[in-house]
Amino acid sequence: MIDFEKIPSPCYVLDESALRRNLAVIDRVRRESGAEVIVALKACAMWSIFPELARHSDGATASSLNEARLVAEEYGSPAHTYAPAYSDAEFEGILRYSSHITFNSLTQFERFGSKARAKGISCGLRVNPGWSPVETDLYNPALPGSRLGVERLEALPEGIEGVHFHVLCESGAGDLARVFEAVEERFGHILDDERLKWLNCGGGHLMTREGYDVELLIETIKNFRAKHPGIRIILEPGSAFTWRTGWLVSTVEDVVESGGVRTAMLDVSFACHMPDCLEMPYKPAIVGARDTQPGERGWRMGGSSCLAGDAMGEWTFSRSADGGFGYAENECRELKVGDRVVFEDMIHYTMVKTTMFNGVRHPSIAILGADGTLRIVKRFGYEDYKNRMS
Repeated sequence: MIDFEKIPSPCYVLDESALRRNLAVIDRVRRESGAEVIVALKACAMWSIFPELARHSDGATASSLNEARLVAEEYGSPAHTYAPAYSDAEFEGILRYSSHITFNSLTQFERFGSKARAKGISCGLRVNPGWSPVETDLYNPALPGSRLGVERLEALPEGIEGVHFHVLCESGAGDLARVFEAVEERFGHILDDERLKWLNCGGGHLMTREGYDVELLIETIKNFRAKHPGIRIILEPGSAFTWRTGWLVSTVEDVVESGGVRTAMLDVSFACHMPDCLEMPYKPAIVGARDTQPGERGWRMGGSSCLAGDAMGEWTFSRSADGGFGYAENECRELKVGDRVVFEDMIHYTMVKTTMFNGVRHPSIAILGADGTLRIVKRFGYEDYKNRMS
């Protein structure tokens, strides 16, 4: 059992053993489906683990010049790059660090495509299949009026070798099957064009989640490849690589009670360090805690920024060392200053989205090795905050 008291606070901690379990699943999908699986940096750009990821993937995907450069420099291969819009100021750099470039619109391809082709870069076009299982509008790219992707194409444009879609988010294998149907219905004539070399199915394939139907994913891809044998299938999951691979360790710094609500004030922030909790929104799991039951007094977690809404709740904490719960009042733990509060599944879509709003202390980043040793790979201080400002 991990002794979180020995981990500095605040700190993101990646569990190497959990990461390797995920990579084994991804290797199976690559091997049995024949698809290429590349890492999406938008979910986790923790480049200290890139050497391990590179051994269990077919490359990486970037959404900006900075990400593409990081892929080239730390992943050791050029990036599959897609951005909603490219600029003249950055496109030369995009060319330098990319092997594939996907354009969001025909006008962007007309503006920049010839430069990419002259460098031998494979050009793609993002399409909108018109269907997505995503229920949260903020994350749904197929809503009416979406700015992402081309809705209709009469024919494959000259110079375009690939088609890209991204309409999934933490989705199941059955959702990919439904998207394939939507793509074939709207763009089937494009898929039949012998000039088309690849189909990038975007991210959102949460193949490492417990209960995910990996067999169905493999069969779905194999069936699609059988219908379209000349097309390379590419998946670019982000969360799947680092799903449930670590924690955000925090400490209670104060206890505030107001209007009958007890708030444990932490040295981390939902707004700054766990923004998806407020954006989705979703309530994260906490080690040794559960949802408060009717009749119990729970604890709200308060963030360290001055944003009024930087808080979530409620949780009830276990008194037992193994995190087990009873329902008697004396089996629930009261929080006090100095207690550790450990948020689960805090590696993907956390570090990449953090801010230094208010100048609040930024969590360190650590790796818990398979042998149990802890390695701090990054600490943040005043200079990190100052250098982001003018």
